[in-house]
Amino acid sequence: MAMANNKTQCFTCNKEKITYPCKGCSKEFCLMDLTEHQRILSDELNLITNEYNEFKQRINEQKQNPQNDLLIKQIDEWEANSIEIIQQKAQQCRKIAMGCLPTFFNNIEKKFNDLSEQIIHQRFLLKKIHNHLLMKFQLFHQENIKKKSKFRSRLILFFIKIFCFHHLLESNFNKWKQNAIVVAGGNGQGQHLNQLFFPYGIFIDKKKNIFIADYGNNRIVEWKCNAKEGQIIAGGNQIDQLYRPTGMIVDQQNHSIITAHFWDNKVIRWMNQNQQILIDNIDCSRLTMDKNGFLYVSDWARNEVRRWKMEEYNNEGVVVAGGNGKGNHLNQLNDPTCIFVDEDQSVYISDHDNNRVMKWRKDAKEGTIVAGGNGQGRNLNQLHYPEGLFVDDLGQIYVADCWNHRVMRWCEGKEDGEIVVGGNSRGNQLNQLNHPSGLYFDDERNLYVADRDNHRIQKFEIVL
Repeated sequence: MAMANNKTQCFTCNKEKITYPCKGCSKEFCLMDLTEHQRILSDELNLITNEYNEFKQRINEQKQNPQNDLLIKQIDEWEANSIEIIQQKAQQCRKIAMGCLPTFFNNIEKKFNDLSEQIIHQRFLLKKIHNHLLMKFQLFHQENIKKKSKFRSRLILFFIKIFCFHHLLESNFNKWKQNAIVVAGGNGQGQHLNQLFFPYGIFIDKKKNIFIADYGNNRIVEWKCNAKEGQIIAGGNQIDQLYRPTGMIVDQQNHSIITAHFWDNKVIRWMNQNQQILIDNIDCSRLTMDKNGFLYVSDWARNEVRRWKMEEYNNEGVVVAGGNGKGNHLNQLNDPTCIFVDEDQSVYISDHDNNRVMKWRKDAKEGTIVAGGNGQGRNLNQLHYPEGLFVDDLGQIYVADCWNHRVMRWCEGKEDGEIVVGGNSRGNQLNQLNHPSGLYFDDERNLYVADRDNHRIQKFEIVL
């Protein structure tokens, strides 16, 4: 450092003294403060040197033992945590799979048995057809074309076999055309015979005639296949006759209809426009009947489903689902609407305000969630006010996802469903729905949807 010839202010003590500049920081210090300043700089340099040596030693150690690096340790920890999460998920999937497999195998076994019976029957029919064709060929063909006749007979038999087995397998197709055909209504809201007003429940008979609970018109109407208008078969005259029907059962053998009345608190049987009150003082939403003739009714106010034995409607029935107050626990329901009963008398319920579908096995104390149950929404694992309900022979659950304007299909045990038809936002185009409330399948697996706020019934044809 060079000595200064005049007095200046020391940077540290701020006094006028002979000072010396520090070339490193370009500041002036008196002799005493300069010595201290140099000591501080020396200590800082020693500290930096020590940290540098420690860092260099650590780098050398990590070069020799890279597995001890902090990043490697973090990766190891992430790996262990990920494996644990995967193992937990795998265990959950195993439980779900183990729970579903018995039902799946039972359904498959039943399908194989049914298919075997159908094959035996088809073989019998094919033999009869073959014999009939041979007889025809023998009668109407001349002797000189017998060889040609036999060839044609075998060829026809071959095509008949293809047709019959195709017919057996076509029920396994599970896709539908996305543009529907309007088969009832579709002429705006109204009470004319070619109009509907908020159709709710529907039923399709073997001739593809459509029975409709025409809620807003206080009537049940029947639309013959390919008809341009319907005919009133119950109600339609006075409000006190049939008020706001939401669901129905069509008993074609007895030529009667059983209707559920949402606002009238009654279940009524109709025969030739004559009515008989079966159940009174019940806040019924929908109803159905199982193969044994038991009647099931969903009670939206009591949040339960009750069952009545055929022709014994003068008692309170038996609670088969819910009945534990309004709630979202597995033993509760919240505004149950549509119901479906399978071959095992398991009851499926559209748990409307819980945005889920519940399955209650026979004599169970609580149900299981088989669709939705993940809050209100439009994701594939959610529903928004479900209504119409149908379960096929394979246990696949079809539900009218009313406020999402779509029909969904769930396989029991799966987290997500899939969109069958609709789902193209709310609208009145042929690929759109507007609050679908009911659904039904005919014998050919065509799908019919009560497109409520479009005042029409849509038919979605199966893709063959």
